[in-house]
Amino acid sequence: MEQQSKYLPEGSLMGSPVNAEHMQSEAALREAIRTGQRLEARVRVCDGGHNLHVELPCMHGLIPRSEGALGIREGTTRDIALISRVNKPVCFSVLRIDRDENGAPVAVLSRRVQQEHCRDAYLSRLRPGDVIPARVTHLAPFGCFVDIGCGVPSLIPIDAISVSRISHPADRFRVGQEIRAVVRGFENGRVLLTHKELLGTWEENAAQFRAGETVAGIVRSVEDYGIFIELTPNLAGLADMRGDIRPGQHASVYIKSIVPERMKIKLAVVDVFDEECTPPPMQYFFTGSHMDEWVYTPASAKRKIISAFR
Repeated sequence: MEQQSKYLPEGSLMGSPVNAEHMQSEAALREAIRTGQRLEARVRVCDGGHNLHVELPCMHGLIPRSEGALGIREGTTRDIALISRVNKPVCFSVLRIDRDENGAPVAVLSRRVQQEHCRDAYLSRLRPGDVIPARVTHLAPFGCFVDIGCGVPSLIPIDAISVSRISHPADRFRVGQEIRAVVRGFENGRVLLTHKELLGTWEENAAQFRAGETVAGIVRSVEDYGIFIELTPNLAGLADMRGDIRPGQHASVYIKSIVPERMKIKLAVVDVFDEECTPPPMQYFFTGSHMDEWVYTPASAKRKIISAFR
């Protein structure tokens, strides 16, 4: 999608030759004003008036508070959206070049303008089932906040991140990670997202394992009737109870049996241990740009888990 590549998450242009070329001189910035070129730079200061200050190669740059983000003028976006940009890249249009009290040039910039372009030309044209790129910006107990283009935020609720249940989005993502997400719908002008549908069906995940193998897993929950151990983000098995196991531990498990019609993988714990590690790169089974429906369950299973985007 042409518009998708034009309105990528913030930080995508940092270090690019095009970005550097348009900020190397006052003349180049004036050309960016004429063409409406999207540029990016890192915020150095958010002052007491919540104006954002960026240092451009050729002069100082200022994003007034009202130009800092969609919704600031209307009061629907809180100022934390500005404060939290310090030391991070932001995209912007150059509005004009003023002079300060000493006669030095100051570029007056607008992040809001680029976000409006993104909303009108890209986000407003999305349909449920579209698969889009996103960048993780913040992790909260209830979900993962992502940038879906030009700093426009969206949320992936924790229960939509994967089929395997996690205690916190940090179990699956890290800030700055580039991921993909599926448009679930729209609400009050916001794009609603889901993610688990990209991580494969039960059969696609189970096909990576065989009964009789001993494999790696992560303990996700300990219940009265057994221990759920994640083998992949969209696949977990059940092991018998043991008193020395707690959620978050890593495990090696023996696969006793795989039963597709019941969506069951029976496991035996070989060993458990504590380990801090970064979540591995996400494996996406679906690589297309749109899905109408996702059926997680095998055809032989009585219970059906379906996401419909039509």
